[in-house]
Amino acid sequence: MSDVAIIDYGMGNLRSVAKAVEHVAPGKTVVVTSDPEVVAAAGRVVFPGQGAMPDCMRELDLRGLRASVLEAAASKPFLGICIGEQMLFGHSEEGDVPGLGILSGNVVRFPDANMVAADGARLKVPHMGWNRVRQRIAHPLWEGIPDGERFYFVHSYFVRPDELSLVAAETDYGLMFTSAVARDNIFAVQFHPEKSAQAGLRMLANFMSWAP
Repeated sequence: MSDVAIIDYGMGNLRSVAKAVEHVAPGKTVVVTSDPEVVAAAGRVVFPGQGAMPDCMRELDLRGLRASVLEAAASKPFLGICIGEQMLFGHSEEGDVPGLGILSGNVVRFPDANMVAADGARLKVPHMGWNRVRQRIAHPLWEGIPDGERFYFVHSYFVRPDELSLVAAETDYGLMFTSAVARDNIFAVQFHPEKSAQAGLRMLANFMSWAP
């Protein structure tokens, strides 16, 4: 049994996630795996991802990992990252595909009409780079991280939860969008903590000690 399983469904650079978790949790067993049994046996689970939503959903099913993700999200500390956050929701505009439906809401693209900065300059999509994250709730994963801290983003779509209670953080990029969600044993973020310097490492360390 591993302390943490990082789910590998063929989408994204998982090495940086694994190295960041190993850095903040020396002595813990960290495995990158596409084996449903290994995921089921792990104490906690990280669900990362990069790429297009239709490809991610297809690859997840091809590897037989859907049931393992659903079980982990229902039963153990669970951290979703980037597409791993978006896949938790019911539907995505990207490719018009259903997600896992664990959380209620949709994934939508940044609307072109809103992509204007305060000075009138056009904002680029994908949203790429550092941006401030405004914490909406108190949560153990925010411990030691100042409100408004900067995290690293790379995305063209974002989640729009049906329930305001799910919103753990927001970020301003032409409009205020949800950049983190939380419910029970699930915490999921649009940004990349593994690429977000000390604030991201602190979040990962908090996750490794979190006991929801």
